[in-house]
Amino acid sequence: MKEKLKREMVRNLVTAKQLNRRDFIYSMGASLGSVALASMLPAHLNGSGAKAKGPLSVKPPHHTARAKNVIFLMMEGGPSHIDTFDPKPQLGKIHMQNFTRSGENKSAMESGTRYYVQSPWKARQVGQSGAWMTEKWVHLAEVADDICFYRGCQAESVNHPTALFHMNTGNRFGGDPAMGSWVTYGLGSENQDLPGFIVLPEVSYPQGGSPNWGNGFLPAHYQGTPLRPQGTPILDLKPPPGVTTEHQRKNLDLLSRFNHDHLEKHPWQDDLQARMANYELAFRMQMQVPGILDIDQEDEKTKELYGIGNDDTEVFGRKLLLARRLVEKGVRFIQVYSGGWDSHDFLERAHGARITSIDKPMTGLIKDLKARGMLDETLIIWCGEFGRSPDNGIRDGGTTYGRDHNSQAMPMWFAGGGVNAGHTIGATDDIGAEAVDVAHPIRDVHVTLLRLLGLDDNRLTYFHAGRFQQLSQFGGEVIEELIG
Repeated sequence: MKEKLKREMVRNLVTAKQLNRRDFIYSMGASLGSVALASMLPAHLNGSGAKAKGPLSVKPPHHTARAKNVIFLMMEGGPSHIDTFDPKPQLGKIHMQNFTRSGENKSAMESGTRYYVQSPWKARQVGQSGAWMTEKWVHLAEVADDICFYRGCQAESVNHPTALFHMNTGNRFGGDPAMGSWVTYGLGSENQDLPGFIVLPEVSYPQGGSPNWGNGFLPAHYQGTPLRPQGTPILDLKPPPGVTTEHQRKNLDLLSRFNHDHLEKHPWQDDLQARMANYELAFRMQMQVPGILDIDQEDEKTKELYGIGNDDTEVFGRKLLLARRLVEKGVRFIQVYSGGWDSHDFLERAHGARITSIDKPMTGLIKDLKARGMLDETLIIWCGEFGRSPDNGIRDGGTTYGRDHNSQAMPMWFAGGGVNAGHTIGATDDIGAEAVDVAHPIRDVHVTLLRLLGLDDNRLTYFHAGRFQQLSQFGGEVIEELIG
Protein backbone atom coordinates (compact mmCIF):
# COMPACT_ATOMS: atom_id res chain seq x y z
CA MET A 1 0.00 0.00 0.00
CA LYS A 2 2.80 2.40 0.87
CA GLU A 3 4.59 1.69 -2.44
CA LYS A 4 1.35 2.24 -4.39
CA LEU A 5 0.75 5.54 -2.59
CA LYS A 6 4.33 6.62 -3.25
CA ARG A 7 4.07 5.85 -6.99
CA GLU A 8 0.78 7.76 -7.20
CA MET A 9 2.22 10.85 -5.51
CA VAL A 10 5.31 10.82 -7.69
CA ARG A 11 3.13 10.56 -10.79
CA ASN A 12 1.01 13.52 -9.60
CA LEU A 13 4.16 15.49 -8.88
CA VAL A 14 5.59 14.99 -12.38
CA THR A 15 2.27 15.61 -14.15
CA ALA A 16 1.42 18.76 -12.19
CA LYS A 17 4.76 20.50 -12.39
CA GLN A 18 6.50 19.02 -15.48
CA LEU A 19 9.75 19.14 -13.59
CA ASN A 20 13.21 18.93 -15.07
CA ARG A 21 15.69 16.45 -13.58
CA ARG A 22 17.13 18.90 -11.01
CA ASP A 23 13.69 20.04 -9.82
CA PHE A 24 12.44 16.48 -9.59
CA ILE A 25 15.36 15.31 -7.46
CA TYR A 26 15.07 18.37 -5.22
CA SER A 27 11.33 17.85 -4.71
CA MET A 28 11.84 14.16 -3.95
CA GLY A 29 13.91 15.01 -0.88
CA ALA A 30 14.82 12.07 1.33
CA SER A 31 11.49 10.72 2.54
CA LEU A 32 7.95 9.81 1.66
CA GLY A 33 6.75 12.85 3.62
CA SER A 34 8.65 15.28 1.42
CA VAL A 35 7.27 13.60 -1.72
CA ALA A 36 3.76 13.90 -0.27
CA LEU A 37 4.27 17.58 0.45
CA ALA A 38 5.63 18.33 -3.00
CA SER A 39 2.80 16.46 -4.71
CA MET A 40 0.14 18.27 -2.72
CA LEU A 41 1.43 21.79 -3.22
CA PRO A 42 0.18 22.45 -6.77
CA ALA A 43 -3.33 21.23 -6.03
CA HIS A 44 -3.44 23.04 -2.68
CA LEU A 45 -2.63 26.40 -4.17
CA ASN A 46 -6.04 26.79 -5.80
CA GLY A 47 -7.98 23.73 -4.77
CA SER A 48 -7.47 21.83 -8.04
CA GLY A 49 -4.72 20.33 -10.19
CA ALA A 50 -4.51 23.50 -12.24
CA LYS A 51 -1.65 25.88 -11.75
CA ALA A 52 -2.57 28.75 -9.41
CA LYS A 53 -2.28 32.35 -10.50
CA GLY A 54 -0.23 33.23 -7.44
CA PRO A 55 0.33 32.39 -3.78
CA LEU A 56 -2.42 34.79 -2.67
CA SER A 57 -5.00 33.65 -5.22
CA VAL A 58 -8.36 32.75 -3.69
CA LYS A 59 -8.57 29.17 -2.42
CA PRO A 60 -11.71 27.30 -1.41
CA PRO A 61 -12.38 26.75 2.31
CA HIS A 62 -12.52 23.26 3.78
CA HIS A 63 -16.21 23.67 4.63
CA THR A 64 -18.91 26.33 4.54
CA ALA A 65 -17.52 29.57 5.94
CA ARG A 66 -19.41 32.00 8.17
CA ALA A 67 -16.85 34.79 7.74
CA LYS A 68 -14.69 35.93 4.82
CA ASN A 69 -12.48 38.53 6.50
CA VAL A 70 -11.07 39.29 9.94
CA ILE A 71 -10.43 42.53 11.79
CA PHE A 72 -8.45 41.61 14.91
CA LEU A 73 -8.30 44.36 17.55
CA MET A 74 -5.26 43.69 19.77
CA MET A 75 -5.15 45.59 23.06
CA GLU A 76 -1.45 45.32 23.86
CA GLY A 77 -0.58 45.24 27.54
CA GLY A 78 -3.53 43.21 28.80
CA PRO A 79 -6.86 44.96 29.50
CA SER A 80 -8.69 44.15 32.71
CA HIS A 81 -11.81 42.00 32.40
CA ILE A 82 -12.93 43.21 35.83
CA ASP A 83 -13.00 46.84 34.68
CA THR A 84 -14.46 46.27 31.23
CA PHE A 85 -16.97 43.43 30.63
CA ASP A 86 -16.79 41.16 33.68
CA PRO A 87 -17.57 43.25 36.80
CA LYS A 88 -17.04 41.74 40.25
CA PRO A 89 -19.22 43.25 43.03
CA GLN A 90 -17.47 41.01 45.56
CA LEU A 91 -14.33 43.12 45.20
CA GLY A 92 -16.25 46.12 46.50
CA LYS A 93 -16.85 44.23 49.74
CA ILE A 94 -13.19 43.31 50.27
CA HIS A 95 -11.55 46.40 48.78
CA MET A 96 -8.11 47.05 50.35
CA GLN A 97 -8.21 43.87 52.41
CA ASN A 98 -5.17 41.61 52.41
CA PHE A 99 -5.01 39.42 49.32
CA THR A 100 -5.01 35.67 50.05
CA ARG A 101 -5.26 32.62 47.84
CA SER A 102 -5.64 28.99 48.74
CA GLY A 103 -2.24 27.38 49.21
CA GLU A 104 -0.36 30.67 49.17
CA ASN A 105 2.87 30.87 51.14
CA LYS A 106 2.13 32.16 54.63
CA SER A 107 5.11 34.51 54.79
CA ALA A 108 3.91 36.19 51.61
CA MET A 109 0.46 36.62 53.12
CA GLU A 110 1.88 38.11 56.32
CA SER A 111 4.11 40.54 54.44
CA GLY A 112 1.09 42.73 53.76
CA THR A 113 2.16 43.66 50.24
CA ARG A 114 -0.96 42.71 48.25
CA TYR A 115 -4.55 43.93 48.49
CA TYR A 116 -7.83 43.30 46.76
CA VAL A 117 -8.95 46.30 44.74
CA GLN A 118 -12.39 47.15 43.37
CA SER A 119 -13.10 48.66 39.99
CA PRO A 120 -13.09 52.46 39.88
CA TRP A 121 -16.31 52.28 37.82
CA LYS A 122 -19.79 51.00 38.42
CA ALA A 123 -21.25 48.42 36.05
CA ARG A 124 -24.63 48.12 34.40
CA GLN A 125 -26.46 45.79 32.03
CA VAL A 126 -27.03 47.04 28.49
CA GLY A 127 -28.98 46.04 25.39
CA GLN A 128 -31.77 43.49 25.17
CA SER A 129 -29.18 40.83 25.94
CA GLY A 130 -28.40 42.39 29.30
CA ALA A 131 -24.65 42.30 28.70
CA TRP A 132 -22.54 43.66 31.54
CA MET A 133 -20.28 46.65 30.91
CA THR A 134 -18.66 49.17 33.19
CA GLU A 135 -20.08 52.68 32.92
CA LYS A 136 -16.92 53.87 31.13
CA TRP A 137 -18.23 52.29 27.92
CA VAL A 138 -20.49 55.09 26.75
CA HIS A 139 -20.92 54.13 23.09
CA LEU A 140 -20.28 50.37 22.88
CA ALA A 141 -23.45 49.77 24.87
CA GLU A 142 -25.37 50.79 21.72
CA VAL A 143 -24.17 47.68 19.86
CA ALA A 144 -24.08 45.23 22.77
CA ASP A 145 -26.56 42.93 21.06
CA ASP A 146 -24.20 42.53 18.09
CA ILE A 147 -21.42 41.24 20.35
CA CYS A 148 -20.62 37.84 21.83
CA PHE A 149 -18.70 38.33 25.08
CA TYR A 150 -16.39 35.50 26.13
CA ARG A 151 -15.14 35.12 29.72
CA GLY A 152 -13.53 31.70 29.52
CA CYS A 153 -10.24 32.25 27.68
CA GLN A 154 -7.05 31.35 29.55
CA ALA A 155 -3.50 32.19 28.50
CA GLU A 156 -0.31 30.35 29.47
CA SER A 157 2.08 33.19 30.17
CA VAL A 158 2.11 36.41 32.18
CA ASN A 159 5.15 37.75 30.35
CA HIS A 160 4.21 40.30 27.67
CA PRO A 161 6.40 39.11 24.76
CA THR A 162 5.66 35.42 25.21
CA ALA A 163 1.95 36.06 25.80
CA LEU A 164 1.73 38.24 22.68
CA PHE A 165 3.54 35.62 20.62
CA HIS A 166 1.16 32.99 21.97
CA MET A 167 -1.97 34.94 21.08
CA ASN A 168 -0.65 36.01 17.69
CA THR A 169 1.12 32.84 16.54
CA GLY A 170 0.14 29.96 18.83
CA ASN A 171 3.75 29.65 20.02
CA ARG A 172 4.93 31.42 23.18
CA PHE A 173 8.51 31.55 21.95
CA GLY A 174 7.89 33.24 18.60
CA GLY A 175 9.12 32.33 15.17
CA ASP A 176 5.91 30.62 14.01
CA PRO A 177 3.45 32.06 11.47
CA ALA A 178 0.94 34.61 12.71
CA MET A 179 -2.81 34.03 12.56
CA GLY A 180 -3.11 36.28 9.52
CA SER A 181 -0.36 34.31 7.78
CA TRP A 182 -2.17 31.02 8.35
CA VAL A 183 -5.46 32.48 7.16
CA THR A 184 -4.02 33.92 3.94
CA TYR A 185 -2.09 30.68 3.37
CA GLY A 186 -5.36 28.78 3.65
CA LEU A 187 -7.73 31.11 1.79
CA GLY A 188 -5.63 33.52 -0.24
CA SER A 189 -6.96 37.05 -0.70
CA GLU A 190 -9.65 38.56 -2.87
CA ASN A 191 -7.49 41.47 -4.02
CA GLN A 192 -4.25 40.53 -5.77
CA ASP A 193 -3.14 44.17 -5.84
CA LEU A 194 -2.89 44.45 -2.05
CA PRO A 195 -1.25 42.32 0.67
CA GLY A 196 -3.59 39.72 2.10
CA PHE A 197 -2.51 40.43 5.70
CA ILE A 198 -2.12 44.04 6.84
CA VAL A 199 -1.13 45.32 10.31
CA LEU A 200 -1.91 48.76 11.74
CA PRO A 201 0.52 49.10 14.68
CA GLU A 202 1.24 51.86 17.15
CA VAL A 203 4.25 54.14 16.65
CA SER A 204 6.11 51.81 19.01
CA TYR A 205 5.84 48.18 17.93
CA PRO A 206 4.41 45.69 20.47
CA GLN A 207 6.78 43.78 22.70
CA GLY A 208 8.45 41.10 20.62
CA GLY A 209 8.27 43.33 17.55
CA SER A 210 7.46 42.26 14.00
CA PRO A 211 7.51 38.47 14.66
CA ASN A 212 4.01 39.09 16.02
CA TRP A 213 2.91 39.28 12.38
CA GLY A 214 5.70 37.27 10.75
CA ASN A 215 5.27 34.41 8.29
CA GLY A 216 7.51 32.06 10.33
CA PHE A 217 8.19 28.91 8.33
CA LEU A 218 5.47 29.68 5.77
CA PRO A 219 6.59 31.23 2.48
CA ALA A 220 7.30 34.94 2.76
CA HIS A 221 4.22 35.81 0.68
CA TYR A 222 2.12 35.35 3.81
CA GLN A 223 3.85 37.72 6.22
CA GLY A 224 1.94 40.71 7.57
CA THR A 225 2.53 44.12 6.00
CA PRO A 226 2.62 46.91 8.62
CA LEU A 227 1.46 50.39 7.64
CA ARG A 228 3.30 53.21 9.41
CA PRO A 229 0.99 55.09 11.83
CA GLN A 230 2.70 58.43 11.17
CA GLY A 231 3.89 60.03 7.97
CA THR A 232 3.74 58.04 4.75
CA PRO A 233 2.09 54.66 5.54
CA ILE A 234 4.34 52.85 3.04
CA LEU A 235 7.78 54.23 2.27
CA ASP A 236 8.95 54.52 -1.33
CA LEU A 237 5.52 53.64 -2.69
CA LYS A 238 5.79 56.28 -5.40
CA PRO A 239 8.61 56.13 -7.97
CA PRO A 240 11.29 58.83 -7.86
CA PRO A 241 10.86 61.90 -10.09
CA GLY A 242 11.46 61.19 -13.77
CA VAL A 243 10.72 57.47 -13.54
CA THR A 244 7.55 56.62 -15.48
CA THR A 245 5.33 53.58 -15.16
CA GLU A 246 6.70 52.33 -18.47
CA HIS A 247 10.28 52.58 -17.15
CA GLN A 248 9.32 50.64 -14.03
CA ARG A 249 7.60 47.94 -16.07
CA LYS A 250 10.63 47.43 -18.31
CA ASN A 251 12.99 47.32 -15.32
CA LEU A 252 10.80 44.75 -13.55
CA ASP A 253 10.58 42.60 -16.67
CA LEU A 254 14.36 42.58 -17.02
CA LEU A 255 14.84 41.82 -13.31
CA SER A 256 12.25 39.06 -13.55
CA ARG A 257 14.12 37.34 -16.38
CA PHE A 258 17.37 37.39 -14.40
CA ASN A 259 15.62 36.09 -11.28
CA HIS A 260 13.83 33.30 -13.12
CA ASP A 261 17.11 32.14 -14.65
CA HIS A 262 18.65 32.04 -11.17
CA LEU A 263 15.60 30.32 -9.68
CA GLU A 264 15.72 27.49 -12.22
CA LYS A 265 19.20 26.67 -10.97
CA HIS A 266 18.31 27.12 -7.28
CA PRO A 267 14.67 25.98 -6.87
CA TRP A 268 14.96 25.72 -3.08
CA GLN A 269 15.24 29.50 -2.66
CA ASP A 270 11.60 30.23 -1.89
CA ASP A 271 12.57 33.64 -0.50
CA LEU A 272 13.61 34.60 -4.03
CA GLN A 273 10.18 33.60 -5.32
CA ALA A 274 8.57 35.75 -2.65
CA ARG A 275 10.85 38.68 -3.49
CA MET A 276 9.92 38.43 -7.14
CA ALA A 277 6.22 38.37 -6.29
CA ASN A 278 6.64 41.32 -3.93
CA TYR A 279 8.24 43.44 -6.66
CA GLU A 280 5.17 42.86 -8.79
CA LEU A 281 2.79 43.47 -5.89
CA ALA A 282 4.53 46.75 -5.02
CA PHE A 283 4.15 47.84 -8.65
CA ARG A 284 0.41 47.13 -8.59
CA MET A 285 -0.03 48.72 -5.15
CA GLN A 286 1.02 52.09 -6.57
CA MET A 287 -2.34 52.25 -8.29
CA GLN A 288 -4.59 51.16 -5.42
CA VAL A 289 -2.97 52.12 -2.14
CA PRO A 290 -3.03 55.95 -2.35
CA GLY A 291 -6.79 55.99 -2.85
CA ILE A 292 -7.51 53.45 -0.11
CA LEU A 293 -5.35 55.25 2.46
CA ASP A 294 -6.97 58.61 1.77
CA ILE A 295 -9.80 58.36 4.27
CA ASP A 296 -10.52 62.05 3.86
CA GLN A 297 -12.55 60.91 0.85
CA GLU A 298 -15.16 59.69 3.33
CA ASP A 299 -18.08 62.00 4.13
CA GLU A 300 -18.15 63.91 7.39
CA LYS A 301 -20.93 61.77 8.82
CA THR A 302 -18.84 58.62 8.44
CA LYS A 303 -15.74 60.24 9.93
CA GLU A 304 -17.74 61.48 12.89
CA LEU A 305 -19.12 57.96 13.39
CA TYR A 306 -15.54 56.75 14.02
CA GLY A 307 -14.64 59.68 16.26
CA ILE A 308 -12.38 61.33 13.69
CA GLY A 309 -11.99 65.00 14.50
CA ASN A 310 -11.87 64.37 18.27
CA ASP A 311 -8.43 64.37 19.89
CA ASP A 312 -9.25 61.39 22.13
CA THR A 313 -10.48 59.11 19.34
CA GLU A 314 -8.78 60.45 16.20
CA VAL A 315 -5.89 57.96 16.03
CA PHE A 316 -7.82 54.75 16.64
CA GLY A 317 -10.80 56.02 14.65
CA ARG A 318 -8.64 56.49 11.56
CA LYS A 319 -7.20 52.99 11.96
CA LEU A 320 -10.63 51.40 12.14
CA LEU A 321 -12.01 53.38 9.22
CA LEU A 322 -8.98 52.29 7.21
CA ALA A 323 -9.59 48.69 8.34
CA ARG A 324 -13.14 48.89 6.98
CA ARG A 325 -11.87 50.28 3.67
CA LEU A 326 -9.29 47.47 3.43
CA VAL A 327 -11.91 44.80 4.07
CA GLU A 328 -14.09 46.46 1.47
CA LYS A 329 -11.22 46.09 -1.03
CA GLY A 330 -10.83 42.39 -0.32
CA VAL A 331 -7.96 42.27 2.20
CA ARG A 332 -8.37 39.02 4.11
CA PHE A 333 -6.89 39.79 7.57
CA ILE A 334 -6.29 43.14 9.28
CA GLN A 335 -4.81 43.45 12.77
CA VAL A 336 -5.13 46.75 14.62
CA TYR A 337 -3.09 47.57 17.73
CA SER A 338 -3.97 49.76 20.70
CA GLY A 339 -1.19 50.01 23.30
CA GLY A 340 -0.98 51.26 26.87
CA TRP A 341 -3.17 48.69 28.66
CA ASP A 342 -0.52 47.54 31.15
CA SER A 343 -2.06 49.35 34.13
CA HIS A 344 -0.07 48.33 37.20
CA ASP A 345 -0.96 51.63 38.83
CA PHE A 346 -3.30 54.57 38.25
CA LEU A 347 -5.87 52.15 36.85
CA GLU A 348 -8.68 54.68 36.65
CA ARG A 349 -6.59 57.16 34.67
CA ALA A 350 -4.73 54.68 32.46
CA HIS A 351 -7.53 52.26 31.59
CA GLY A 352 -9.98 55.15 31.46
CA ALA A 353 -7.99 56.92 28.75
CA ARG A 354 -7.59 53.73 26.71
CA ILE A 355 -11.30 52.91 26.90
CA THR A 356 -12.22 56.43 25.81
CA SER A 357 -9.83 56.20 22.85
CA ILE A 358 -11.43 53.02 21.43
CA ASP A 359 -15.05 53.15 22.63
CA LYS A 360 -16.57 55.29 19.87
CA PRO A 361 -14.35 54.02 17.02
CA MET A 362 -15.22 50.37 17.75
CA THR A 363 -18.90 51.21 17.97
CA GLY A 364 -18.62 53.10 14.69
CA LEU A 365 -16.92 50.13 13.02
CA ILE A 366 -19.70 47.73 14.00
CA LYS A 367 -22.43 50.16 12.95
CA ASP A 368 -20.71 50.98 9.67
CA LEU A 369 -20.13 47.35 8.69
CA LYS A 370 -23.71 46.50 9.60
CA ALA A 371 -25.14 49.40 7.57
CA ARG A 372 -23.10 48.30 4.53
CA GLY A 373 -24.18 44.67 4.82
CA MET A 374 -20.61 43.59 5.64
CA LEU A 375 -20.85 42.59 9.30
CA ASP A 376 -22.15 39.08 8.63
CA GLU A 377 -19.04 38.24 6.61
CA THR A 378 -16.51 40.19 8.70
CA LEU A 379 -15.32 38.67 11.97
CA ILE A 380 -14.21 41.24 14.57
CA ILE A 381 -12.17 39.99 17.53
CA TRP A 382 -11.20 42.10 20.56
CA CYS A 383 -8.72 40.96 23.21
CA GLY A 384 -5.28 41.47 24.77
CA GLU A 385 -2.56 38.96 25.55
CA PHE A 386 -3.94 38.20 29.05
CA GLY A 387 -6.17 39.73 31.74
CA ARG A 388 -5.53 41.46 35.05
CA SER A 389 -5.56 40.32 38.66
CA PRO A 390 -8.15 41.22 41.33
CA ASP A 391 -5.34 42.52 43.52
CA ASN A 392 -2.40 44.91 43.53
CA GLY A 393 0.48 45.72 45.85
CA ILE A 394 -0.06 49.47 46.25
CA ARG A 395 -1.98 50.74 49.28
CA ASP A 396 -2.39 54.47 49.63
CA GLY A 397 -6.09 54.94 50.14
CA GLY A 398 -6.92 53.66 46.65
CA THR A 399 -5.70 56.57 44.55
CA THR A 400 -2.91 54.90 42.58
CA TYR A 401 -3.73 51.21 42.61
CA GLY A 402 -3.76 49.11 39.46
CA ARG A 403 -3.76 45.43 38.60
CA ASP A 404 -1.08 42.86 37.84
CA HIS A 405 -0.97 40.29 35.03
CA ASN A 406 -3.40 37.37 35.07
CA SER A 407 -3.23 34.50 32.60
CA GLN A 408 -6.17 32.60 34.05
CA ALA A 409 -8.89 35.11 33.20
CA MET A 410 -9.04 37.63 30.38
CA PRO A 411 -11.64 39.64 28.46
CA MET A 412 -12.53 38.82 24.87
CA TRP A 413 -15.40 39.58 22.54
CA PHE A 414 -16.43 38.76 18.99
CA ALA A 415 -18.80 40.43 16.55
CA GLY A 416 -20.07 39.56 13.06
CA GLY A 417 -18.85 36.57 11.06
CA GLY A 418 -21.32 34.00 12.41
CA VAL A 419 -20.68 34.39 16.14
CA ASN A 420 -23.31 33.93 18.84
CA ALA A 421 -24.23 37.61 19.07
CA GLY A 422 -26.16 38.90 22.06
CA HIS A 423 -24.77 36.30 24.46
CA THR A 424 -22.16 36.15 27.20
CA ILE A 425 -20.30 32.84 27.19
CA GLY A 426 -18.38 31.44 30.14
CA ALA A 427 -17.70 32.88 33.57
CA THR A 428 -14.94 33.66 36.04
CA ASP A 429 -15.03 33.17 39.81
CA ASP A 430 -16.55 35.78 42.12
CA ILE A 431 -13.37 37.89 42.30
CA GLY A 432 -12.23 37.42 38.68
CA ALA A 433 -9.13 35.40 39.51
CA GLU A 434 -9.75 32.58 37.03
CA ALA A 435 -12.19 31.27 34.44
CA VAL A 436 -14.45 28.55 35.84
CA ASP A 437 -17.05 27.97 33.12
CA VAL A 438 -16.54 27.22 29.40
CA ALA A 439 -12.82 27.66 30.08
CA HIS A 440 -10.58 27.09 27.06
CA PRO A 441 -6.93 27.72 26.18
CA ILE A 442 -5.87 30.10 23.42
CA ARG A 443 -5.39 27.27 20.94
CA ASP A 444 -9.14 26.58 21.06
CA VAL A 445 -9.84 30.24 20.25
CA HIS A 446 -7.54 29.88 17.23
CA VAL A 447 -9.30 26.71 16.09
CA THR A 448 -12.68 28.46 16.45
CA LEU A 449 -11.46 31.44 14.43
CA LEU A 450 -10.41 29.09 11.64
CA ARG A 451 -13.74 27.24 11.78
CA LEU A 452 -15.66 30.50 11.29
CA LEU A 453 -13.54 31.14 8.20
CA GLY A 454 -14.28 27.68 6.83
CA LEU A 455 -10.88 26.22 7.71
CA ASP A 456 -10.10 23.02 9.58
CA ASP A 457 -7.07 23.37 11.84
CA ASN A 458 -6.17 19.70 11.32
CA ARG A 459 -6.15 20.16 7.53
CA LEU A 460 -4.53 23.60 7.41
CA THR A 461 -0.97 22.31 7.79
CA TYR A 462 2.52 22.97 6.48
CA PHE A 463 5.35 20.45 6.50
CA HIS A 464 8.28 21.86 8.50
CA ALA A 465 10.94 20.47 10.83
CA GLY A 466 9.89 16.90 10.22
CA ARG A 467 6.15 17.19 10.80
CA PHE A 468 2.99 18.85 9.56
CA GLN A 469 2.68 22.06 11.56
CA GLN A 470 -0.61 23.82 12.37
CA LEU A 471 -1.74 27.02 14.10
CA SER A 472 -2.89 25.21 17.25
CA GLN A 473 0.52 23.45 17.47
CA PHE A 474 -0.91 20.00 18.31
CA GLY A 475 -4.64 20.36 17.81
CA GLY A 476 -7.49 21.96 19.71
CA GLU A 477 -11.26 21.98 19.84
CA VAL A 478 -13.88 24.40 18.52
CA ILE A 479 -15.64 26.44 21.21
CA GLU A 480 -19.13 25.65 19.92
CA GLU A 481 -20.82 28.08 22.32
CA LEU A 482 -19.23 31.02 20.46
CA ILE A 483 -20.79 30.10 17.12
CA GLY A 484 -24.28 31.34 16.32
